[in-house]
Amino acid sequence: MIRWGLRRLLLAVPVVVGVTVLTFVLIHVAPGDPIYLLAGDGGSPSYYAEMRAKYGLDRPLGEQFVRYARAVLTADFGYSFMYQAPVVGVIGRHLPASLLLGVAALVLATAGGWLLSVLCVTGPSRAIDLAVRLFASVAYAAPVFWTGQLLIILLSVHLGLLPVGGMTAARESSSGLALALDIARHLLLPAVTLALPFMAVVARVSRASLIEALREPFVSAACARGLSRRQVVVRHAAPNAAVPVAALVGRHATQIVAGAALTEALFGWPGVGYLVLHASLHRDYPLVTAAFIVISVGVVLFNALTDAVCAWLDPRIRLA
Repeated sequence: MIRWGLRRLLLAVPVVVGVTVLTFVLIHVAPGDPIYLLAGDGGSPSYYAEMRAKYGLDRPLGEQFVRYARAVLTADFGYSFMYQAPVVGVIGRHLPASLLLGVAALVLATAGGWLLSVLCVTGPSRAIDLAVRLFASVAYAAPVFWTGQLLIILLSVHLGLLPVGGMTAARESSSGLALALDIARHLLLPAVTLALPFMAVVARVSRASLIEALREPFVSAACARGLSRRQVVVRHAAPNAAVPVAALVGRHATQIVAGAALTEALFGWPGVGYLVLHASLHRDYPLVTAAFIVISVGVVLFNALTDAVCAWLDPRIRLA
């Protein structure tokens, strides 16, 4: 296990370095000048030159990257142009919101998709299976921003059941249990919106895995002992079908956390995706690059954790 961990760590280094280089180059060559966004359009050329020198933007791109790489090696991710604060602090303030939204969406998607798949294989009629497959196809094909707007119009505007956006109520100050309930109410719509496409994927993969597991000889033996179909699915088929589902969840976990920019922007959720979107529009080079470094490190760690969990669920899997 130690050798496997060290090998995965060594393989992660070029991935993180490649993401850092690619992000740094792309954000720097993109159209737009952060100096004009910081200082406005009415300044003099000498003032703009002074501002570029202050932030090191007057140097060649290669030299800027070398200086940035040296700073990152000392855990210094730079200073945000947009927030006028250290990048680490800015990301640290927004990361908990993204983790809360991502974990909630992941739990909803995994639990909902798994329950739908079990319903497909244990349902009393084929109509349930067809309805679940139709729901999965629609949920997967519908764009996130369309689904989110539909939920806002239905549940917030017409029915008034849930708040439209934000993380807490702007006009009320609460603490303790009241604050937790307020955050939960604001969390429900974006979490459902973000979870629906992945729930569809989990449902289809889980259904296929359960059907394949039900064809195994040990399942036939369990049926011959007089167990009901529900008992066979829960006790015998489900544990064997959990391995591909665990791999799927692990591979998509970081994508849900990191790929929530549209959902966070739609609902005004103050997470890292919303932060990166606005930082990109303002050409905040240090903030965007540092955010993608954090995301890439998270992807590598989750992938390694997923492999370990799959090996634990199925001893036949060997870590390589």
